[in-house]
Amino acid sequence: MTIKVNEIFFSIQGESVYAGIPCIFIRLTGCNLRCMFCDTVYAYHEGEDLSIQQIIDKISCYTCSLVEITGGEPLIQDKTSDLIDTLQNNGYEVLLETNGSMDIGKINRKCIKIVDIKCPSSRESKNNRFENIKLLTQKDQIKFVISSKEDYLYAKKIISEHDIKIPGSNILFSPAAEKVTPAELCEWIKNDNLNVRLNLQLHKIIWPDKDRGV
Repeated sequence: MTIKVNEIFFSIQGESVYAGIPCIFIRLTGCNLRCMFCDTVYAYHEGEDLSIQQIIDKISCYTCSLVEITGGEPLIQDKTSDLIDTLQNNGYEVLLETNGSMDIGKINRKCIKIVDIKCPSSRESKNNRFENIKLLTQKDQIKFVISSKEDYLYAKKIISEHDIKIPGSNILFSPAAEKVTPAELCEWIKNDNLNVRLNLQLHKIIWPDKDRGV
């Protein structure tokens, strides 16, 4: 059984609590959503079929123990959980970035999940799987991409209505590029004294002209 892989590259974490830390990225092909602000459209279909061992062999050239599996949406492929287990068995710390529409219950609890909750501007908020919130561990993270004040108010509402057990520092508010400025979002967070983390995309600051993994 193989996994369809869009790209593998070594860079730094651009987002999340791990921002700024060197990381190996394994981007899987395919996504079940079509968010309005998607910046990885190229991952919808492009990719090559690799065995889990071939993936392990490809990343072994990097002297790095942190790996992120991203997409697309990694959980639409049946073997993703096996890939996570194999990576962990080989000594890697594994992050999984998921769009929040898929069940994370089948994923090894040692894997750190970064779960999107889609806001209205994405046009995919109807597909949020809020049952995932109860499955989060203290190391997991939630991410809201904020494109408007409506999105911000929606994110606030979700936080207040759901019993979110993870620390506020693991709740990420990300301003969508060219939609909301970091300064605007920062002011909203400050004015509401909201216990969340402003989450900027470091890779877009460092490499503004690159639209693929670097």
